[in-house]
Amino acid sequence: MFHIVLHEPEIPPNTGNIIRLCANTGAALHLIRPLGFTLDKRSLRRAGLDYGDLATVTVHADLGACRAQIEAARWFAIETGGATAHSDAAFEPGDAFLFGSERAGLPAAALAAIPSTRHLSLPMRAGNRSLNLSNAVAVVVYEAWRQCGYR
Repeated sequence: MFHIVLHEPEIPPNTGNIIRLCANTGAALHLIRPLGFTLDKRSLRRAGLDYGDLATVTVHADLGACRAQIEAARWFAIETGGATAHSDAAFEPGDAFLFGSERAGLPAAALAAIPSTRHLSLPMRAGNRSLNLSNAVAVVVYEAWRQCGYR
């Protein structure tokens, strides 16, 4: 299916929502360190991350290690300033979607590693900064899954 990659996520409930999304869509979740929370059972349960047993979640030391593991996938950077709307991209099973941290977004080096034609954004009203991370991930994953016939 798809790969969701969170670069240095900071807010446990956002990651918890995304784990639940992965459990329900079959997407694999990749978390890039450092994380803004711990992954022990008690912390995960308290943050609503109790869907971990139903989803594939992998933690990577850095983005390079993650890219090496899923190198065959096409990578898309989802960023507020992306030139193409997510709904204008043509997705395929195995695609990887890279999202930045809640406060900092994606670092320039991460963006530079992905062709600008694969920098996607979600439409928003003028003057707004961004969507909540878990909401943005859900919008992109469901659009990609829809394009692939929900298979």
